[in-house]
Amino acid sequence: MPAWQRYVALGDSFTEGLSDDVGPDGRHRGWADRVALSLADRSRVAGGDGIEYANLAVRGRLIRQVVREQVPAAIALDPDLASLAVGVNDSLRRRFDLDAAATDLENGVRDLRAAGIDVLVFAFGDPSRRSRVMGVVRERIRAYNSAVEAIAGLYGCYVVRYWDVAAMDDDGLWSADRLHLSAAGHELAAASALEALGIGDDGWRTPVAPQPAQPLHRRAAGHAAWVSGHLAPWIVRRARGSSSGDGVGPKHPSWVRVTGGPWVAAEEGAK
Repeated sequence: MPAWQRYVALGDSFTEGLSDDVGPDGRHRGWADRVALSLADRSRVAGGDGIEYANLAVRGRLIRQVVREQVPAAIALDPDLASLAVGVNDSLRRRFDLDAAATDLENGVRDLRAAGIDVLVFAFGDPSRRSRVMGVVRERIRAYNSAVEAIAGLYGCYVVRYWDVAAMDDDGLWSADRLHLSAAGHELAAASALEALGIGDDGWRTPVAPQPAQPLHRRAAGHAAWVSGHLAPWIVRRARGSSSGDGVGPKHPSWVRVTGGPWVAAEEGAK
Protein backbone atom coordinates (compact mmCIF):
# COMPACT_ATOMS: atom_id res chain seq x y z
CA MET A 1 0.00 0.00 0.00
CA PRO A 2 1.14 3.58 -0.57
CA ALA A 3 2.97 5.23 2.30
CA TRP A 4 0.52 8.11 2.65
CA GLN A 5 2.04 11.16 4.34
CA ARG A 6 -0.61 13.88 3.82
CA TYR A 7 -4.23 12.96 4.54
CA VAL A 8 -7.22 15.32 4.21
CA ALA A 9 -10.78 14.43 5.27
CA LEU A 10 -13.81 15.95 3.52
CA GLY A 11 -17.50 15.71 4.34
CA ASP A 12 -20.16 16.53 6.91
CA SER A 13 -20.78 15.76 10.60
CA PHE A 14 -19.82 12.10 10.10
CA THR A 15 -16.27 13.12 9.20
CA GLU A 16 -16.17 16.14 11.50
CA GLY A 17 -16.60 13.59 14.28
CA LEU A 18 -19.79 14.73 16.03
CA SER A 19 -20.72 12.76 19.15
CA ASP A 20 -17.26 11.21 19.53
CA ASP A 21 -15.11 12.03 22.55
CA VAL A 22 -13.69 15.56 22.76
CA GLY A 23 -9.96 15.75 22.12
CA PRO A 24 -7.28 18.06 23.55
CA ASP A 25 -8.17 20.71 20.96
CA GLY A 26 -11.73 20.96 22.34
CA ARG A 27 -13.27 19.44 19.22
CA HIS A 28 -14.83 16.04 18.69
CA ARG A 29 -12.27 13.51 17.50
CA GLY A 30 -14.08 11.27 15.01
CA TRP A 31 -13.13 8.33 12.83
CA ALA A 32 -10.96 10.45 10.50
CA ASP A 33 -8.78 11.56 13.43
CA ARG A 34 -8.40 7.90 14.37
CA VAL A 35 -7.39 7.01 10.82
CA ALA A 36 -4.81 9.80 10.90
CA LEU A 37 -3.37 8.33 14.10
CA SER A 38 -3.14 4.88 12.50
CA LEU A 39 -1.42 6.31 9.43
CA ALA A 40 1.01 8.13 11.71
CA ASP A 41 1.76 4.91 13.61
CA ARG A 42 2.35 3.17 10.28
CA SER A 43 4.74 5.93 9.29
CA ARG A 44 6.71 5.60 12.52
CA VAL A 45 7.01 1.83 12.13
CA ALA A 46 8.51 2.48 8.71
CA GLY A 47 11.01 4.92 10.21
CA GLY A 48 9.09 8.14 9.53
CA ASP A 49 7.99 10.88 11.91
CA GLY A 50 4.21 10.75 11.46
CA ILE A 51 1.94 12.38 8.90
CA GLU A 52 0.25 15.67 8.13
CA TYR A 53 -3.52 15.77 8.54
CA ALA A 54 -6.29 18.24 7.69
CA ASN A 55 -10.03 17.92 8.31
CA LEU A 56 -12.25 20.24 6.25
CA ALA A 57 -15.58 18.58 7.12
CA VAL A 58 -18.45 20.70 8.44
CA ARG A 59 -21.71 19.41 9.89
CA GLY A 60 -24.84 19.73 7.78
CA ARG A 61 -23.04 20.03 4.46
CA LEU A 62 -24.64 18.65 1.28
CA ILE A 63 -22.73 16.96 -1.55
CA ARG A 64 -22.67 20.06 -3.74
CA GLN A 65 -21.41 22.25 -0.89
CA VAL A 66 -18.60 19.82 -0.09
CA VAL A 67 -17.56 19.61 -3.73
CA ARG A 68 -17.64 23.38 -4.23
CA GLU A 69 -16.14 24.43 -0.90
CA GLN A 70 -13.94 21.61 0.37
CA VAL A 71 -12.60 19.88 -2.74
CA PRO A 72 -10.74 22.95 -4.09
CA ALA A 73 -9.35 23.66 -0.62
CA ALA A 74 -8.21 20.05 -0.32
CA ILE A 75 -6.48 20.11 -3.71
CA ALA A 76 -4.68 23.32 -2.71
CA LEU A 77 -3.22 21.48 0.29
CA ASP A 78 -1.63 18.91 -2.07
CA PRO A 79 -2.43 15.73 -0.10
CA ASP A 80 -1.72 12.19 -1.27
CA LEU A 81 -4.90 10.75 0.33
CA ALA A 82 -8.40 12.20 0.71
CA SER A 83 -11.57 10.72 2.19
CA LEU A 84 -14.87 11.95 0.77
CA ALA A 85 -17.90 10.89 2.82
CA VAL A 86 -21.11 12.65 1.77
CA GLY A 87 -24.70 11.95 0.79
CA VAL A 88 -26.75 11.17 3.90
CA ASN A 89 -27.80 14.79 4.43
CA ASP A 90 -28.97 14.97 0.82
CA SER A 91 -31.05 11.81 1.25
CA LEU A 92 -32.85 13.35 4.25
CA ARG A 93 -34.06 16.40 2.31
CA ARG A 94 -37.66 16.59 1.16
CA ARG A 95 -36.50 16.36 -2.44
CA PHE A 96 -33.60 14.15 -3.50
CA ASP A 97 -32.24 14.33 -7.05
CA LEU A 98 -30.15 11.20 -7.56
CA ASP A 99 -28.73 12.32 -10.90
CA ALA A 100 -27.62 15.67 -9.46
CA ALA A 101 -26.14 14.00 -6.36
CA ALA A 102 -24.20 11.48 -8.46
CA THR A 103 -22.97 14.17 -10.84
CA ASP A 104 -21.75 16.36 -7.97
CA LEU A 105 -19.97 13.42 -6.35
CA GLU A 106 -18.34 12.43 -9.63
CA ASN A 107 -17.15 16.00 -10.20
CA GLY A 108 -15.49 16.00 -6.78
CA VAL A 109 -13.89 12.59 -7.22
CA ARG A 110 -12.72 13.43 -10.73
CA ASP A 111 -11.04 16.65 -9.58
CA LEU A 112 -9.30 14.94 -6.68
CA ARG A 113 -8.07 12.06 -8.82
CA ALA A 114 -6.94 14.43 -11.57
CA ALA A 115 -4.73 16.09 -8.96
CA GLY A 116 -3.05 12.74 -8.28
CA ILE A 117 -4.81 12.16 -4.94
CA ASP A 118 -5.92 8.70 -3.75
CA VAL A 119 -9.59 8.85 -2.75
CA LEU A 120 -11.62 6.90 -0.17
CA VAL A 121 -15.43 7.02 -0.53
CA PHE A 122 -18.29 5.55 1.49
CA ALA A 123 -21.33 3.45 0.57
CA PHE A 124 -23.59 3.93 3.59
CA GLY A 125 -25.69 1.44 5.55
CA ASP A 126 -29.35 0.46 5.35
CA PRO A 127 -31.14 2.79 7.82
CA SER A 128 -34.24 0.57 7.95
CA ARG A 129 -32.23 -2.05 9.85
CA ARG A 130 -32.29 0.17 12.93
CA SER A 131 -35.22 2.55 12.48
CA ARG A 132 -38.54 2.36 10.70
CA VAL A 133 -38.57 6.17 10.66
CA MET A 134 -35.27 6.29 8.79
CA GLY A 135 -36.49 3.52 6.52
CA VAL A 136 -38.26 6.10 4.36
CA VAL A 137 -34.89 7.03 2.82
CA ARG A 138 -33.73 3.43 2.38
CA GLU A 139 -34.18 3.31 -1.39
CA ARG A 140 -32.57 6.72 -1.79
CA ILE A 141 -29.43 5.54 -0.04
CA ARG A 142 -29.42 2.23 -1.90
CA ALA A 143 -29.58 4.06 -5.25
CA TYR A 144 -26.93 6.56 -4.17
CA ASN A 145 -24.64 3.71 -3.06
CA SER A 146 -24.90 2.24 -6.55
CA ALA A 147 -23.70 5.57 -7.93
CA VAL A 148 -20.85 5.65 -5.39
CA GLU A 149 -19.74 2.16 -6.46
CA ALA A 150 -19.86 3.06 -10.15
CA ILE A 151 -17.89 6.28 -9.64
CA ALA A 152 -15.34 4.52 -7.44
CA GLY A 153 -14.84 1.86 -10.09
CA LEU A 154 -14.47 4.43 -12.86
CA TYR A 155 -11.88 6.53 -11.03
CA GLY A 156 -10.10 3.83 -9.03
CA CYS A 157 -11.17 4.78 -5.49
CA TYR A 158 -11.09 2.85 -2.24
CA VAL A 159 -14.60 2.08 -0.93
CA VAL A 160 -16.01 1.49 2.56
CA ARG A 161 -19.19 -0.63 2.35
CA TYR A 162 -21.75 -0.65 5.19
CA TRP A 163 -25.04 -1.79 3.60
CA ASP A 164 -25.16 -5.41 4.80
CA VAL A 165 -22.99 -5.08 7.91
CA ALA A 166 -24.95 -6.31 10.93
CA ALA A 167 -22.34 -4.87 13.31
CA MET A 168 -23.75 -1.42 12.56
CA ASP A 169 -27.08 -2.38 14.16
CA ASP A 170 -25.67 -2.21 17.70
CA ASP A 171 -27.33 0.68 19.57
CA GLY A 172 -24.08 1.27 21.42
CA LEU A 173 -22.51 2.54 18.21
CA TRP A 174 -24.97 5.42 17.94
CA SER A 175 -25.43 8.62 19.92
CA ALA A 176 -28.65 9.76 21.56
CA ASP A 177 -29.76 11.56 18.40
CA ARG A 178 -29.81 8.19 16.52
CA LEU A 179 -28.12 9.82 13.55
CA HIS A 180 -24.48 10.34 14.59
CA LEU A 181 -22.03 7.73 15.76
CA SER A 182 -20.94 7.34 19.38
CA ALA A 183 -17.27 7.05 20.31
CA ALA A 184 -17.51 3.28 19.79
CA GLY A 185 -19.15 3.89 16.42
CA HIS A 186 -16.35 6.20 15.31
CA GLU A 187 -13.82 3.57 16.36
CA LEU A 188 -15.62 1.03 14.17
CA ALA A 189 -15.81 3.51 11.27
CA ALA A 190 -12.06 4.07 11.52
CA ALA A 191 -11.49 0.31 11.41
CA SER A 192 -13.70 0.03 8.33
CA ALA A 193 -11.79 2.81 6.58
CA LEU A 194 -8.44 1.20 7.37
CA GLU A 195 -9.67 -2.12 6.00
CA ALA A 196 -10.82 -0.42 2.80
CA LEU A 197 -7.39 1.19 2.46
CA GLY A 198 -5.78 -2.23 2.76
CA ILE A 199 -4.07 -1.63 6.10
CA GLY A 200 -6.62 -3.22 8.46
CA ASP A 201 -8.62 -6.41 8.80
CA ASP A 202 -12.35 -7.19 8.65
CA GLY A 203 -12.82 -7.89 12.36
CA TRP A 204 -14.98 -4.78 12.66
CA ARG A 205 -17.73 -6.57 10.72
CA THR A 206 -18.44 -9.02 13.55
CA PRO A 207 -21.68 -8.03 15.33
CA VAL A 208 -21.76 -7.84 19.11
CA ALA A 209 -24.17 -9.92 21.17
CA PRO A 210 -27.67 -8.36 21.16
CA GLN A 211 -28.67 -6.51 24.29
CA PRO A 212 -31.86 -7.45 26.21
CA ALA A 213 -34.89 -5.44 25.10
CA GLN A 214 -35.76 -2.52 27.36
CA PRO A 215 -39.13 -2.42 29.12
CA LEU A 216 -41.88 -0.73 27.12
CA HIS A 217 -42.05 2.33 29.38
CA ARG A 218 -38.32 2.97 29.01
CA ARG A 219 -38.50 2.66 25.25
CA ALA A 220 -41.45 5.06 25.16
CA ALA A 221 -39.56 7.56 27.33
CA GLY A 222 -36.53 7.24 25.08
CA HIS A 223 -38.59 7.89 21.95
CA ALA A 224 -40.21 10.94 23.56
CA ALA A 225 -36.82 12.35 24.58
CA TRP A 226 -35.50 11.79 21.06
CA VAL A 227 -38.47 13.55 19.45
CA SER A 228 -38.25 16.61 21.71
CA GLY A 229 -34.47 16.81 21.92
CA HIS A 230 -33.41 15.90 18.40
CA LEU A 231 -36.19 15.38 15.84
CA ALA A 232 -38.13 18.56 16.63
CA PRO A 233 -35.08 20.88 16.42
CA TRP A 234 -34.10 19.23 13.12
CA ILE A 235 -37.60 19.86 11.71
CA VAL A 236 -37.45 23.49 12.85
CA ARG A 237 -34.09 23.98 11.10
CA ARG A 238 -35.49 22.48 7.89
CA ALA A 239 -38.54 24.76 8.06
CA ARG A 240 -36.31 27.81 8.53
CA GLY A 241 -33.91 26.76 5.80
CA SER A 242 -31.01 26.76 8.25
CA SER A 243 -28.34 24.18 8.96
CA SER A 244 -26.53 22.91 12.04
CA GLY A 245 -23.35 23.93 10.24
CA ASP A 246 -24.26 27.60 9.84
CA GLY A 247 -21.37 29.64 11.22
CA VAL A 248 -19.23 26.55 11.82
CA GLY A 249 -15.80 26.18 10.23
CA PRO A 250 -13.60 23.12 9.72
CA LYS A 251 -11.66 21.97 12.76
CA HIS A 252 -8.33 21.53 10.94
CA PRO A 253 -8.38 23.73 7.80
CA SER A 254 -4.59 23.55 7.45
CA TRP A 255 -2.09 20.80 8.09
CA VAL A 256 -1.46 19.51 11.58
CA ARG A 257 1.37 17.15 12.42
CA VAL A 258 0.22 13.79 13.83
CA THR A 259 2.97 11.69 15.35
CA GLY A 260 1.01 8.64 16.49
CA GLY A 261 0.28 7.16 19.89
CA PRO A 262 -1.87 9.52 21.97
CA TRP A 263 -3.31 12.36 19.93
CA VAL A 264 -0.40 14.75 19.41
CA ALA A 265 -0.97 17.48 16.84
CA ALA A 266 -0.07 21.13 16.54
CA GLU A 267 -0.93 23.65 13.87
CA GLU A 268 2.04 24.47 11.69
CA GLY A 269 3.72 27.55 13.05
CA ALA A 270 1.88 27.34 16.38
CA LYS A 271 3.88 28.00 19.53
